[in-house]
Amino acid sequence: MLQVILTGFANSFIPFNFFLIVAGLTGGIVIGALPGLTATMGVALMVPVTFAMNPISGLIMLGAIYSGAIYGGSNSAILINTPGTPSSVATTFDGYPMCQKGDAEGALNASLIASAFGGVIGTLFLLFLAAPMAQLALKFGAAEFFWLCIFGLSTIAAMSQGNVVKGLISGALGMLISTIGLDPIEGARRFTFGTYSLVQGIEVIPAMIGLFSFSQVIILVGSKNKFIAEYKGKKGATLRVARILFKKAKVNLLRSSIMGTIIGILPGAGGEIASIISYNEAKRWDKNKANFGTGAIEGVVASEAANNATIGGSLIPMLTLGIPGSAVAAVIMGALLAHGIQPGFKIFTNNPDLAYSFIISMIVGNIVMVFVGALLIKGTAKVLNVPTSYIGVAIVSLSIIGSYAIRNSIVDVMVMIFFGLVGYFGGKIGFDTGAMALGIILGPIVEDNLGRSISIAGAEGSVFKVFFSHPISLLLIILTVVSVMTPAVMAKYHAKKGAAANDKA
Repeated sequence: MLQVILTGFANSFIPFNFFLIVAGLTGGIVIGALPGLTATMGVALMVPVTFAMNPISGLIMLGAIYSGAIYGGSNSAILINTPGTPSSVATTFDGYPMCQKGDAEGALNASLIASAFGGVIGTLFLLFLAAPMAQLALKFGAAEFFWLCIFGLSTIAAMSQGNVVKGLISGALGMLISTIGLDPIEGARRFTFGTYSLVQGIEVIPAMIGLFSFSQVIILVGSKNKFIAEYKGKKGATLRVARILFKKAKVNLLRSSIMGTIIGILPGAGGEIASIISYNEAKRWDKNKANFGTGAIEGVVASEAANNATIGGSLIPMLTLGIPGSAVAAVIMGALLAHGIQPGFKIFTNNPDLAYSFIISMIVGNIVMVFVGALLIKGTAKVLNVPTSYIGVAIVSLSIIGSYAIRNSIVDVMVMIFFGLVGYFGGKIGFDTGAMALGIILGPIVEDNLGRSISIAGAEGSVFKVFFSHPISLLLIILTVVSVMTPAVMAKYHAKKGAAANDKA
């Protein structure tokens, strides 16, 4: 194994392959930062280009684009409160408040370092623990996926500590909106209002662009601020933030990376679920929970380490079992098949140079991403020095283009505008856009797996056996109960502590 690993490093540093890593990372970061342009879209567009290359070079380039795009989504999330990719939704919770406080560079560099760290950890799992991790993925059935999503939804209680009721209502509305389209079991139309374009349901990306981007434009235009926030570049910011993170947030980095990797191996779970669950766990275990949502660097770290760690996780079932763990992994699998290479355990014996060169290039790419990202930060952060009137026009243009590009449908543009108004007016009454986004993202997964689980229960003749008898399901149920109860328990604890302090005084 050592020999093929060394061969992988040698192949990664071949001048042409190294150029592809740098170019792929740069292009991926730009794609990820633009709302509406996803990592899947970026990788899919470049698959035909790989046909003119040898398979190793082609895979190296696709892997670099994948890593760059997932990280790139955090740039717009932090600077303009617009998640460039759905997996960066949780990054907006603390990234944008940090930006408004004048620490945009701190948030951007924290995101960069956490993304690179999470990417390396996820790839190391892929390198050394692919087989056992793939076996773990096979143990997840419909019921386990259902409880995983319920656990993800339970984070609404922690996210909305100020007003849990409004948070739960927002999440429920998000889930209700996610039911628009065809019933996944019976195929019946629901809430389409006679519009054929809604038969396929509400696309997540236009909804996210509306909730976080278009609504933010309205807020910017209505404010008296000439700029989004003050930006003053400082030399050595990346190194300074790195020292802070590895000194004060190393446990958060490692925990979020491991959680992201494990969730990443589950087909269909993705960076959205990983980042939100990791954000919730970071908040749960932090001594200063009240800081989350107001500009805590720990929140940015948790979200970004987790969503980049899912990359390595999603490639584990793809390379070992031929089951892609994400949409991008499915595109990369298609590229392998186009080159006549069949994914599966045999790829490590029949094409070891290809498999290990690809994996090692991901490690090299995540390390190189720190340097590429640091250079791009200096340019992207300067958007804060652009007057808000210009920024508003640019965001609206990108929002419309990004929404339309998903399905070439004007209905998606209208959906984006609708959710923008919902986000703006809802914010005025304490509406939780993060909770609603969570409901929209997780709603279809919950419904699909609930329906499949009930069908299985009908065949087996026992609902209890399907939903409550498996160890993974029981673990997720316990975690969900703990997640829901924690805010109430902590509030009661702090109330008693405050009362005791007043009695002493």
